[in-house]
Amino acid sequence: MGFERRPGDRRQESEGPKGAVYFTDAFPARVEEVIDRTGTRGEATQIRCKILAGRDQNKILRRNVKGPIRVGDILMLRETEIEARPLNKGRRK
Repeated sequence: MGFERRPGDRRQESEGPKGAVYFTDAFPARVEEVIDRTGTRGEATQIRCKILAGRDQNKILRRNVKGPIRVGDILMLRETEIEARPLNKGRRK
C-alpha cells in the first residue's frame, strides 16, 4: 500500500538541493506614521511608510501591517503599487 502518483497530482519533486531557500524581490520602506488599528478585531495596524529604494523611491504609501510596529521600523514590501484604503472614522451606526 504505497503512495501512487495520479495523472492530475500537482506535487513535484524538488529540483534544487534539499532545504534551499528562495527569496522574492522586496523593497525597503520606513514607517513614518502609525495611523490606527484596523480589521474586524483590530488585528492590523494602518501605517504610512516611505519607500527607500526601487522604482517608487521616496513615494509615501498607506499600508495595513499585522504584528507589532512603531515609527522608524523598516518593512520589506513585495510590491509598492497597491495602497490600503483610508480608514473612515464615522462609519459605524
